[in-house]
Amino acid sequence: MDAKKEKELFEDSPVRAAIFRLAFPAVISQIILVVYNMADTFFVGLVGSDATLTAVTVCMPALMFLSAISNLFGVGGASVISRALGSGDSERVGRASSFALYGCLATTLFYSGLAFLLRDSFADALGGVNPAVHKSAVAYLVCTVAIGGAAASCGMLFSHLIRSEGRSLQAGIGISLGGVLNIVLDPFFIFVVMPKGMEALGAAIATALSNLVSLLYFIAVLRRIRKETLLRFRYSKRIFDSHVPRAVISAGLPACIMTLFENISYAVLDKLMSAHGLAMQAGIGVAKKINMLAHCVVRGIAQGSLPLIGYNFSSGNRERMRDSVRLARRAAIVISTACMAINLIFARPLISVFIHQDSPSLALGAAFLRILCIGGPFSAGAYIYISFFQATGEGSKSFLLAIMRKGIVDIPLMFLLGAFWPVYGIVTATPVADAICCLIANVLFAAYIKRLSSERHGVEAMHDL
Repeated sequence: MDAKKEKELFEDSPVRAAIFRLAFPAVISQIILVVYNMADTFFVGLVGSDATLTAVTVCMPALMFLSAISNLFGVGGASVISRALGSGDSERVGRASSFALYGCLATTLFYSGLAFLLRDSFADALGGVNPAVHKSAVAYLVCTVAIGGAAASCGMLFSHLIRSEGRSLQAGIGISLGGVLNIVLDPFFIFVVMPKGMEALGAAIATALSNLVSLLYFIAVLRRIRKETLLRFRYSKRIFDSHVPRAVISAGLPACIMTLFENISYAVLDKLMSAHGLAMQAGIGVAKKINMLAHCVVRGIAQGSLPLIGYNFSSGNRERMRDSVRLARRAAIVISTACMAINLIFARPLISVFIHQDSPSLALGAAFLRILCIGGPFSAGAYIYISFFQATGEGSKSFLLAIMRKGIVDIPLMFLLGAFWPVYGIVTATPVADAICCLIANVLFAAYIKRLSSERHGVEAMHDL
């Protein structure tokens, strides 16, 4: 995208149209990301083994931790880049993108190595203690995280960085390409290549190969636009100048922590549910994946609107910035409410897509899905405000909201509500925590906007003197 088109998108296009252009490809890619996550669950579910199904679902937090790493450097880098574009600082764009890449790669390699060395303990900690689950969980973990981790995290990183310049379509295509390919490869590796009993490994190979193809696509795109883009990926000591690392990490840390705590929260949930039997664990695993759809759509809207918010905040167009937040929030709440209604009405048919009719986990999964989905509209509001604070460089506020939504509030509530209402109380902690976080997010946003208005009026009064 050249400078003229970039300026038109961020400054002149109607806000509704700009958000649509930036967010729609991100939403589609997030939907496909969820669908391909569900593909593993769907095709493994056709095997008819709750143990194999559980092995795949309990590994979800380990895969999502790769998203946490890419969010740390990708969302942080995108925030710094969009603000640098708004202020016309092209050199800072290059330094931020370079630091984001090398920081993401180094952190992922460390995590992947750790996952391989501690693979048995790691699988047990995620809820794969059951002997029937453990072996398949370890195989899935090693293939997707230890071997394929770098391709997965760097691919997601490039999607954030490319989107920060307004190239949301290319970013969406890259993520979608990996998702579609995974859906195609899953049945081939699960039912054709792998022998009986190794279906989880087949799903893992399909996922790892798909992530690699997605990464190669992004590399090809960056090579094609190298004369147009301000993104740079050469390592030098200058990437540590001008407080770039601090700015990237402070902006990206809330997104990272939110994903990380989300994973910890899911791991605690799986661990608590495993004490009540394999059927409970399989049911909650599938319910979580279906419920992820609404959250990922909202995440796509938040990621798509972040560059627009950051650019206009930095350029001083506060009215356009506020309009961007309002429209993004409205769209997120409407879509998440529609997803909630669908999950409430069609919970059993949705769960039955992944769990065979004779399994006791089917009815349990439907009940769990109805509880989890209630938190969707609340988390939508919180997501948009977290993204807003990331875009404007208010790392402390987005960090507070991120750790409150997952970790600080919901984990204690799992133990508290679970003591009074076994099993179902554990699941109910999630929507309750979403509601609390949404309330606090609204208070913080209103206070921040009021402060911005006061500062603007103060500056205008000084100019009038």
